[in-house]
Amino acid sequence: MGISGSSARIDATRAALLERAHKQVSDAVAYGLLVYTALQIFMTMHALAASDNTLLPVLALVVLVGAIIPLYRHFERRWDVEAETLADDDRALHAALTRTRLAIWAISIGLPLAVTALIKAVAAAF
Repeated sequence: MGISGSSARIDATRAALLERAHKQVSDAVAYGLLVYTALQIFMTMHALAASDNTLLPVLALVVLVGAIIPLYRHFERRWDVEAETLADDDRALHAALTRTRLAIWAISIGLPLAVTALIKAVAAAF
């Protein structure tokens, strides 16, 4: 096997690494969206249920879940570009993957908590 065989093997290894990293981010996005939606349903809906308007909580849920999807898509697209540039440095790729997944989970858990706190603060003010 000559230089071209070695190059093909490196390219195949690099492609497999990128595919595995993309799947990890994609899985984090999918599970993060599920957690985000569940938290929005149970926390935010509970906070909004105190209002007399029964349509408001449902509308708020649709808006909150619909608004987060483009952000998660942005994470995936940005990750694909970043992973391509870091694919030759395993340590940097792993660090970037960890940061991206932590950011996804921070948003998935933190945003529903922040929205619920905001709703309760507004409700207490009025």
